Amino acid sequence: MIIQPKVRGFICTNAHPQGCAANVREQIDYIKAQSPIDGGPKNVLVVGASTGYGLASRIAAAFGSGANTLGVFFEKPPTEKRTASAGYYNAAAFEEEAHKAGLYAKSINGDAFSDEVKAQAIEMIKQDMGKVDLVVYSLASPRRKDPKTDELHSSVLKPIGKSYTARNLNTDKLEISDITLEPANEEEIAATVKVMGGEDWELWLDALSKAGVLTDDCKTVAYTYIGEQLTWPIYGHATIGKAKEDLDRAAKEITSSGQADAHVAVLKALVTQSSSAIPVMPLYISLVYKVMKEEGTHEGCIEQLYRLYTEGLYTDSPRLDSDNRYRMDDKELRPETQAKIEKLWPEVTEENLFDLTDYKGYQADFLKLFGFGVAGVDYDADISPIVEANFQ
Repeated sequence: MIIQPKVRGFICTNAHPQGCAANVREQIDYIKAQSPIDGGPKNVLVVGASTGYGLASRIAAAFGSGANTLGVFFEKPPTEKRTASAGYYNAAAFEEEAHKAGLYAKSINGDAFSDEVKAQAIEMIKQDMGKVDLVVYSLASPRRKDPKTDELHSSVLKPIGKSYTARNLNTDKLEISDITLEPANEEEIAATVKVMGGEDWELWLDALSKAGVLTDDCKTVAYTYIGEQLTWPIYGHATIGKAKEDLDRAAKEITSSGQADAHVAVLKALVTQSSSAIPVMPLYISLVYKVMKEEGTHEGCIEQLYRLYTEGLYTDSPRLDSDNRYRMDDKELRPETQAKIEKLWPEVTEENLFDLTDYKGYQADFLKLFGFGVAGVDYDADISPIVEANFQ
């Protein structure tokens, strides 16, 4: 079939296998071009390993530190008539490249929230790796089934206490208008913390620790975004903010338990499958791209993750804030950068969108998430959507 992007709202419903593979190779080439990660990890478990920051975490560990990696994700395989999800193609391409390089790389395609997948991962670690010295927690899901109660919890993106009105870019129609989000109730807040907070991260570390598959000096990291004034009402004093507070709590609990040295890492705003669904963020990220590219400070997922390993996880002087979080969003949050973004924010209209923002770059990065618009790929070619993968 000839595979062209099918975009609906904030999601692309198909993916290009060759484009996804080329995107993975681009990130691998970036890491290979950098200095090796001094003192980096050797055996790594990445929970949420198939897209965005999780995929970049796996690539950086494998090709920057020669690490064995086990990835966990939940992705849709292809059929003769439908493409796989992008994460499926990404993971298949990563494994192929890792194996070519003589690196151990296996993957579990299943529900990472479940006890069964945790047990499966533990058995694979015991058999193939012995113990892991880094656990990356990078899950992004709108829903989570509690493995103890089987209750399904759904997250919401709402402010707390009062409604919030802000400018929003409708990426379907390229319309800019005010959007009002009504405040969440207590049940919605609790459900969002259940899905996006630190409980499942703790369950993973507890299961791994009890099974004896963590090294004595094991590190673990979970990812978050905080932002500044423009995004604070949706990321700070909001349901997501409560979930992020719970991540901080979980990091302290994991560390104090002696299971691993746990930190939350605050990363910069980028186009991901998660961020594109959050109101306000498409317009904000388009402005971030514009300003930071002009300043020469823009970074993508792979650049951020290389810095996390070299300036956070594996250095004697990590970039930590007062809450013990790794801060890789330092360039985005520079006062002069934020001042430029805040000045442009009220000036953007539908007529000047492409002049005052880098929406073109935002859109290109969005399509690239699904393997479209990658240099060197023939998108007019008739190809099969079937890619064989040996996921567990």
